[in-house]
Amino acid sequence: MPWKQQGGGSGGGGPWGSGPSGGGGGGGGQPPDLDEILRKGQEKFKGMMPGGVGTGKGVFIIAVLAVVVWVATGFYRVDPGYQGVELLFGKYVKQTGPGLHYWAPSPIGEVIKPNVEVTNEITVGFRGSAGGSRTSVTRDVPEESLMLTGDQNIIDIDFVVQWRIKSAENFLFNIRDPAATVKLAAESSIREVVGQTPLEDALADKRTKVEEDTQLLLQQILDSYAAGVFVVDIKMQKVEPPKAVIDAFDDVQRARQDKEREQNEADAYANDILPKAQGEAARLEQEATAYREQLIKEAEGEAQRFLSVYETYKSAEDVTRLRLYLERMQSILSGANKVVIDQDAAGGSGVVPYLPLNELKKGSGQ
Repeated sequence: MPWKQQGGGSGGGGPWGSGPSGGGGGGGGQPPDLDEILRKGQEKFKGMMPGGVGTGKGVFIIAVLAVVVWVATGFYRVDPGYQGVELLFGKYVKQTGPGLHYWAPSPIGEVIKPNVEVTNEITVGFRGSAGGSRTSVTRDVPEESLMLTGDQNIIDIDFVVQWRIKSAENFLFNIRDPAATVKLAAESSIREVVGQTPLEDALADKRTKVEEDTQLLLQQILDSYAAGVFVVDIKMQKVEPPKAVIDAFDDVQRARQDKEREQNEADAYANDILPKAQGEAARLEQEATAYREQLIKEAEGEAQRFLSVYETYKSAEDVTRLRLYLERMQSILSGANKVVIDQDAAGGSGVVPYLPLNELKKGSGQ
């Protein structure tokens, strides 16, 4: 045996100790009695309890302690961002805010603490990655994303619904599956809005309006259900025609863009040339008006001068005739090259009858 005494002694020793040394009798060490150990432990425990555990007083104390521990389990804490909902036998009683509170412990009472500040997201038309990234689309769901527009065209829309809990009571007890309800209501809302919107408007011009109208309609539907849900936002991720016709649609879009580009170029050219033409026309009109006014004033002045000369002529014909003659001769001879020689002076001084007087005059002038 492993506990055989070493050294050849006749007194057999075991793991519980050795017998008396030097004796050859059969009173060697024996293993302890487990029943005896348990009995002694119970006696010590009874001695610690006042009056003994088996008495009525001991049972009462144990019952009181159990009740105190059970009652103490009714204390609970609501963290910031959460809301406490107290139930009594499964029936709603009231809501509590963040902090330490007390309510009837289980199974009489129950407290549910939903998070009312976290923003939940539901994807419609696609399923995102495991991490919840909206930009990493792993699978398209055409039965959710394909819908009919107001001009009888098919459009493919993927969008995300962001929502929070508005009323914990309504959220917990008025609808069975809040997430599924929000998703189905969102699909219904966007189909109704897109069904009243032309394809071109839904793709570009009124995309923001579609999101806003869908959010408003979805909130109205959830409020009519008393779902206790607040719709934070609707974000459309992908808005395009179905894949089967997307190439033809892209051709149409490119043609429309070319049309708009050429229209813009034509408008720019018209905006450049029209003001110039209008300015030139206004300038010519003003010059014509000024020329007309000038001619009219000159004609009126000439007529007035003629009348004044005619009146003077009637009062003194000889003098007027001489004055007119002198003025006319002055106007004629003032621009002509001429040399006037007195005949008497020329005959007396021996002036040659012909000399290039004009040329001499020009030379002397230079």
